[in-house]
Amino acid sequence: MSDWFTIDRIDADTYIISEYRHWEETHCYLLEGENRALLIDTGLGICDISLEVKKLTDKPVTAVATHIHWDHIGGHQYYPDFYAHEAELNWLSGEFPLSIETIRSMVIDRCNLPEGYDVNAYQLFQGTPTRVLHDGDTIDLGGRTVKVLHTHGHSPGHMCFWEAATGYLFTGDLVYKDTLFAYYPSTDPQAYLNSLEKIAVLPVKRVFPAHHTLNIQPEILIRMRDAFRQLDNEGKLHHGSGTFNYGDWAVWL
Repeated sequence: MSDWFTIDRIDADTYIISEYRHWEETHCYLLEGENRALLIDTGLGICDISLEVKKLTDKPVTAVATHIHWDHIGGHQYYPDFYAHEAELNWLSGEFPLSIETIRSMVIDRCNLPEGYDVNAYQLFQGTPTRVLHDGDTIDLGGRTVKVLHTHGHSPGHMCFWEAATGYLFTGDLVYKDTLFAYYPSTDPQAYLNSLEKIAVLPVKRVFPAHHTLNIQPEILIRMRDAFRQLDNEGKLHHGSGTFNYGDWAVWL
């Protein structure tokens, strides 16, 4: 299992922990401050992400998920100190809208699983956060502050995390290069546009998505916002209108 995770370093105190052996190519981000560290998303939970994190920091770690989907909270079981948005607390207490059988099928879909892995033992993480987050909250790591942006659309409590001092924007599933999912009943295409409007005005220097290629530039925030605006103007920004392709990204409504 030692090759399940791939580690990349952004700067002296920021790391990317990736799971390239699953088709979703999930990225988690470790931000180290003077007093503690923040782990943004904990991945699929197929292998133990905490073993990798311990190699990178000896500070106490708080986990926070961009949203409560299985591929972002799989490693939360290793972090009793975790934060979640108020709009998705019910998903952490038995009300997630998909069955465990469906989730397990997605976990193993197009995945190079570790030898001997038993997907039947996979469970959707459930728990009570140590802090409930709201739009505009800040997370202080000691000499390093991250701002919470409620960016619903992909999910009700989806959050982006903005570090103004570095210009880093951690976008979760709101922004990445591939097909954005906005077709589930729990998604909200109009809210998705509102969230893109919110982040497109930030002075972003680097975009860090939760999936697929890391070769992604801040200009995509403007392109995505403008495309969603156009869909809205054309009366197509609603469930069931189809999939719209824009070259290096698409959206499935």
